[in-house]
Amino acid sequence: MIMAAALTELPPDVRLMNGLAQAAFIALALLLLGAALAWAARAPWLPIRQLRIEGELLRNNAATLRANAMPRLTGNFIGMNLQQARAAFEAVPWVRQATVTRVWPDKLVVRLVEHRAAALWQAEDGSERLVNMQGEVFDANLGDVEDDDLPTLAGPAGTSLRMLALLHKLVPLAQALDAEINTLTLSGRGSWRAELDSGAVLELGRGSDEEIIERGARFVRTLGQVHQAYPAPLEYADLRHAQGYAVRLRGITTLAPAAARKK
Repeated sequence: MIMAAALTELPPDVRLMNGLAQAAFIALALLLLGAALAWAARAPWLPIRQLRIEGELLRNNAATLRANAMPRLTGNFIGMNLQQARAAFEAVPWVRQATVTRVWPDKLVVRLVEHRAAALWQAEDGSERLVNMQGEVFDANLGDVEDDDLPTLAGPAGTSLRMLALLHKLVPLAQALDAEINTLTLSGRGSWRAELDSGAVLELGRGSDEEIIERGARFVRTLGQVHQAYPAPLEYADLRHAQGYAVRLRGITTLAPAAARKK
């Protein structure tokens, strides 16, 4: 005959004590693990010994990046906060974006994307900054772009992306006039003006980009007829009218001389 021994269930107070003991053991283990990790993060061993910079850099070099960013980095290989490291590199002038990764056992690899200046930005208060190819306004030493011959965008805050897009669309029209755009201005009321390197001013008026380009293209197509009758450099053109435009040519006037008017 096989006798099965009946398992005796532990009293509730004993089960409670066992549960509390297990919870205390787990809490102690987690506490010790946290302390170990905190110590490892602050320990002098495993320092960052190598820094590799990647990316197409035109405005920075490895030496300037180390000088500007490394003093802001804290912690060793384990304890370094990569988000803070990224912010340190993105705070360096001309750096638009940084990606920071660890490579065991002592290396940081930093991949950088620099700003590419597309235009100068003139704020409503007269201060000057730069606009990158993505239409973002950023701060940098303006002396770095003195020889870049950049156009100027002048408009309300938050309009740099739209202004850069319209500038690109207007470039072929300016080239048809054998000129380049020096300044593109957007007023607070939404009216556009372009100043050319020839000294001519184009009042482009309001409307969508398509409407402005259409008025500009019509002007360019027909300006040759005006020059045939009046061969003089363009000084000013008002393109705000839906059915036509008004021009002022240098040295040309439609007003009769005073002596002729007296006759």
